[in-house]
Amino acid sequence: MTDIATLAQDIVREHTATFAPCTAQPVPESMETAPVYRAALQACSALGFIAADAQCLARAWQARFERTGSADASHWPDAPQDFGLQAQPHPQAFAPCPQALGLYAVLPDANWVGRMARAGVPTVQLRFKSEDAAAIAREVRAAVQAAQGTNALLFINDHWQEALAAGAYGVHLGQEDLDALAPEALVMLRASGVRLGVSTHGYAEMLRADAVGPSYIAMGAVFPTTLKRMATAPQGLARLAAYARLMQAYPLVAIGGIAAEHFAQVRATGVGSIAVVRALVNAADPEAAASQLLQAMG
Repeated sequence: MTDIATLAQDIVREHTATFAPCTAQPVPESMETAPVYRAALQACSALGFIAADAQCLARAWQARFERTGSADASHWPDAPQDFGLQAQPHPQAFAPCPQALGLYAVLPDANWVGRMARAGVPTVQLRFKSEDAAAIAREVRAAVQAAQGTNALLFINDHWQEALAAGAYGVHLGQEDLDALAPEALVMLRASGVRLGVSTHGYAEMLRADAVGPSYIAMGAVFPTTLKRMATAPQGLARLAAYARLMQAYPLVAIGGIAAEHFAQVRATGVGSIAVVRALVNAADPEAAASQLLQAMG
């Protein structure tokens, strides 16, 4: 019989240094009585994982225990089957994209897309914010045209219908946008052959993304960022490495507050792409900055 308190203490002791600093979260209510699940739920909450992620981890810890007979506190769960991830190849996968998307520039308009595509950035995203439908359609078309004749792969953030109409390489959706898609829209997107990238901010959202078989998964925010109001705290390098081990079947993009001095550490986690915003658009010489960041990617 597993002692819940002892196992929870062992998990916390084994992993506190890895995930430090840890801001303990309330332990979610649960009807689950399995001792390994309950111990892991307590421990992961103490290690700072929000309720949805602590529950995912607790289920994985319990699944591994049932699969192997071991509740090894020292081994952080990272087997896809213990999290209920889809078997690979994914039965409903979107069209594939390169496993390593390299430097990934997130850009505010079509002019920036063209500049960074011509500067040799291999992956670019148009993140154009407007309430004007006509302006959105124009900007998406302009971005597709701006990337033509270069080797850059262009993803359109949010505006998937305009992206399909303009013939963009890919679409990037956040979790709320993904949840808002009607099932028939998701089927249409997949059937179109467009590539799909999905934002995630922890275990629960990675599992949600896996359910639709995206072309790549973005994980963040790795470091503090002022560009977007984030519902979750910065994930940090240790969590990013744990996420990358679990999701290694997908092309992975790290995003959020990443500067050139972080590239080596971020790449060491196993991700094949690093997304940047301010490092390019706020640079005095964006083309020179792109060249430096491309070198830093290796």
